[in-house]
Amino acid sequence: MTGVSVLASLAVSVYPEPMDWFRYIDSYCERLAPGFWGEPLNAVSNAAFLFAAAAAVVCIQRRPSARTDIALWLLTSLVAIIGIGSFLFHTFANYWSMLADVIPISIFIYAYLGYALRRYLGAGWVVTLGAVAIFAVGSFVLDGLVPARILNGSVGYLPALGALFAIALLLAFGKHPAARGIAVGGAILTVSLVFRTFDSAVCASWPTGTHYVWHCLNAALLFTLLNTAANYGRVGPFR
Repeated sequence: MTGVSVLASLAVSVYPEPMDWFRYIDSYCERLAPGFWGEPLNAVSNAAFLFAAAAAVVCIQRRPSARTDIALWLLTSLVAIIGIGSFLFHTFANYWSMLADVIPISIFIYAYLGYALRRYLGAGWVVTLGAVAIFAVGSFVLDGLVPARILNGSVGYLPALGALFAIALLLAFGKHPAARGIAVGGAILTVSLVFRTFDSAVCASWPTGTHYVWHCLNAALLFTLLNTAANYGRVGPFR
């Protein structure tokens, strides 16, 4: 289940029984049994998100206009939180740590979509909030309709991929300088999804799986998006 679908599920469902916050979850090739270090590569690779956030801070500090961009600082903080949450899930491997992993991812997806619509495309608040709401509902519906075994649960990320390329295309038509960064982000996510999708399929020949590559590439993706925002985010609407 992706971050988008988890948030939507929590919002619309009522648990018939007390929630088992400590229910063991084994979702990845590398994990063979319960235990804090059951996924060493998946766990340690989350440091890439902290490096991405730190690198983004350096980029922000170098640009006077970006230093006062509150929205950009919040997005950068979310990237660090994503790394921490993912580390918790790949070590504790239970329900509460799964939520710590996917909820920050969902929030970042929604927030950056809103940021892109406002800062790059100049959309008003009504259009921005409406588009984010439609995106969230559409993502939830798609994830609910497609069985989890399809693409190893990566289907829920396809709307985010489509949004990146759609925004890049609109920006390119308008000759906006952020178009290239968003398109590069889309390309990185495309490759990243391949590694996430084939994690279970390669277990027999590659016991560690490929999920840790998904982490590293996603960190590169998030840095690319933050760096693009630092360079071309128009300070004003979010202040």
